[in-house]
Amino acid sequence: MRIILLRHAESLGNVDELAYTRIPDHSLPLTDAGREQARQVGPELRELLDGERPAVYVSPYLRTRETLRLLDIRDVCEWIVPEPRLREQDWGNLQEPLEQEVQKQRRHEFGHFFYRLPFGESGADVDDRVAAFLSELAACGEDHPKTVLVVSHGLTIRLLCRRLFGWSIELFESLSNPSTCEYRVVERKNGEWTLDRPFRQWRDSPDGDTQD
Repeated sequence: MRIILLRHAESLGNVDELAYTRIPDHSLPLTDAGREQARQVGPELRELLDGERPAVYVSPYLRTRETLRLLDIRDVCEWIVPEPRLREQDWGNLQEPLEQEVQKQRRHEFGHFFYRLPFGESGADVDDRVAAFLSELAACGEDHPKTVLVVSHGLTIRLLCRRLFGWSIELFESLSNPSTCEYRVVERKNGEWTLDRPFRQWRDSPDGDTQD
């Protein structure tokens, strides 16, 4: 099986954090620059698919659905399924700016995996739901496409890889999200998962774990 993990294109929340105080996270649209990002990566994904018709699983958030639409690859997809388990980490409802700055600082100090946001989720909660998604995917029969496209969010993509490769929590917290509209390809060969290229790291993992 091959899984292409694509982060959504640039959204309003990526350039204006105050947007979260006016618009629910799930309803944040792409920016004009983000729409152009998605259009430009579409032909690259077609080439990567090389005739394969993937099963597509997309976070139901507006920015991920818009990204998928603008890729203009629906005609080569076997099916498209909105998958809530692939959504962004839940930060609660409309966010109060000063409180969110406090939460971000506490989350950085406590650790992105275990810190639970008030009225929202911890990274561990996201890890649990992506694990359920991967287990269901692994149990699919022979009629399921061998290539899968996942259109999701930065932290969710890192946690999908953490689960697939058995990375430590310390390593996960040392990795940076892929850039908007950036993708990674994971593939299972001879019983082992491989990653086409590593994630950027902002520090060495304290426990010495690596992406190798």
